[in-house]
Amino acid sequence: MKLLVLGGSVFLSQAVAAEAVRRGHDVTCANRGSSGSVPDGARLVVWDRREPAPDALTGPSYDAVVDVARMPSWVRGAVAALPDAHWVFVSTINVYADESTPGGRPGTLPLREPIVDDVDLSVDPEAYGPMKVACEQAVRDGAASWTVVRPGLIVGPGDPTGRFTYWPARMADAAHPEVLAPGRPDDRTQVIDVRDLAAWIVTVAEARTGGDYDGVGEVLAMREVLEQVAAGCGSDVELTWVPQEVLAEQGVEPWAGPGAVPLWLPRPEYDGMCAHDPEPSYAAGLVLRPLADTARDTLAWLRATPGATVTGIGREREAEVLAAWRESAR
Repeated sequence: MKLLVLGGSVFLSQAVAAEAVRRGHDVTCANRGSSGSVPDGARLVVWDRREPAPDALTGPSYDAVVDVARMPSWVRGAVAALPDAHWVFVSTINVYADESTPGGRPGTLPLREPIVDDVDLSVDPEAYGPMKVACEQAVRDGAASWTVVRPGLIVGPGDPTGRFTYWPARMADAAHPEVLAPGRPDDRTQVIDVRDLAAWIVTVAEARTGGDYDGVGEVLAMREVLEQVAAGCGSDVELTWVPQEVLAEQGVEPWAGPGAVPLWLPRPEYDGMCAHDPEPSYAAGLVLRPLADTARDTLAWLRATPGATVTGIGREREAEVLAAWRESAR
């Protein structure tokens, strides 16, 4: 298969290119050449997508294209330049307008209204999902055939966001064995290892699988997630569950950021955001590794990568919140 990866130098798109090379495919990566290197065995074509596609891309005939872009104009332009390939467009679960209903899948949840213009997310971060809706539609309207993959939280080695990475780092901190666990033990959540998602994307490109899919992992209780992370890191920790009301009172942020406990989401308004039904994706070939393995490998990558991002509250702040919880529980 001749595969074009639009990107190929960062996290998911890099993992897709590496997996395709490993399988023996002819892989070209197109990017600005400024965010890192493409995998060994892949060819780089420099392309700033604010400009027309270069001849080096439009001349060859590709069997499939993988695109992770979020700017609608970029996707429209690329599809117009390469309409004959099978497109695998990497979207997001943020296209769904309903984040409270567990068990959703494509076709069962309403989508956000599309934003067809390019929006600077530093100015309006809420435009991310609506722009992805517009990108999806551009692929459906212009490509010969297509697969839309809507990932949830992508985790694993190389994660530039540091959200999940917080947990292996935290569990491995033997000097602080009491760990703040957010919300309720039975709150449901899901993550997907970047390597599993990348392998599946290559599989659907090979098969020219059509349709919309959620690229999500197994739905697990938060207790099981944290216990698997601890097991993968070889850690013996004590989980202290702090209710979301206390977290909110203490000004702890949800989901991500320096003041956050990552993976925690307010309930019930976000009960469905990380509880999508993965069964259709399993049926389409998605295979998942144990979460403990993801945690182990993420910790190894973190230790071997100076400057790798870890985001979340520090130990001193965590101790303050735990103390506030004990005081309120008296």
